[in-house]
Amino acid sequence: MAKITLSNLAHSYSKNPASPSDFALKTIDHVWEDGSAYALLGPSGCGKSTLLNIISGLLAPSQGKVLFDDNDVTNASTSERNIAQVFQFPVVYDTMTVRQNLAFPLKNRKLGAAYIDARVKDVANMIGMQDFLNDKASGLTADAKQKISLGRGIVREDVNAILFDEPLTVIDPQMKWELRTQLKALHQQLGHTMIYVTHDQTEALTFADKVVVMSEGEVVQVGTPTELFERPAHTFVGFFIGSPGMNVLPATVVGSKAMIGNHEIQLNFTYEQLSGTIEMGIRPEYIKLSNEPSGLAIKIDRVEDVGHHKIVRARHALDDRSLDINVIVKEGLEITDDMQYLVFERDKINIYADQWLQDGKAAI
Repeated sequence: MAKITLSNLAHSYSKNPASPSDFALKTIDHVWEDGSAYALLGPSGCGKSTLLNIISGLLAPSQGKVLFDDNDVTNASTSERNIAQVFQFPVVYDTMTVRQNLAFPLKNRKLGAAYIDARVKDVANMIGMQDFLNDKASGLTADAKQKISLGRGIVREDVNAILFDEPLTVIDPQMKWELRTQLKALHQQLGHTMIYVTHDQTEALTFADKVVVMSEGEVVQVGTPTELFERPAHTFVGFFIGSPGMNVLPATVVGSKAMIGNHEIQLNFTYEQLSGTIEMGIRPEYIKLSNEPSGLAIKIDRVEDVGHHKIVRARHALDDRSLDINVIVKEGLEITDDMQYLVFERDKINIYADQWLQDGKAAI
């Protein structure tokens, strides 16, 4: 296991990058703590795989350093870094049995036969493949083959880190929950440093101790699932996490009051000298429908019943346009025709300037 430090790291696939837009990975300084489980979350093309490949040694960064336990490994190979990596598509030897596939990384390190046999059995139990040890991999399903890939990634006890590059993409949706649960249990059991790349927020939030959210080659927030949900550091995080994501509404903020059009909202914090584009962020879970005219006037377009709650799609008329606002209503709560207003939970309101979260002072 190892602490992984990224120092002044950046990467461009261009030979002569001239502007920030030329960088697939913008400058990052970050420490991945020894023994923690991280998810690297973001949409396709945001730089997740580039970053993972730099950590693993498959790609040399354009600038900066990679350190394992404070030792510079920037120019070291994957084998020298002692990294295990599990890829999006199963990497198995079809002509080998499950037992032989799991044993392969250990045999390459010339470990003893008794140790290999015991370790393979342990790992097979961990991934639920103990009954298939003597089966050829060629006859197994895609999810079983991916289990073998996961097993090959964790079979070595001495690895510094295990990296997962969207390992559940090809897995049947019904199997994903089971494999995610197994991965979480394996981390708790093994204690390895694990980094899990995904574009799926559910995978990220259920697996990781901390989530690293990326957008356009930049790390915009590192935090626990609760921190990302309650206090998105950037409006992108608010949009990307949640279903539906955070409502981001144009606002004017003066002191402890926010104005959406002519509607005034009292805030719990005071904000001074805000500049740039000012917006108010509020999760759909923290908005209530009301029949009180003191709320923000809206018109309900439709109600979507998703089983355990309802999603209300509403809009607020603002000057010559309308603002779309999503509200989550608990199942069983009746939505009546006179519910034409919205009330916001004050302690759940976030204020943004040029898309970045602003800290205010407690209002007196």
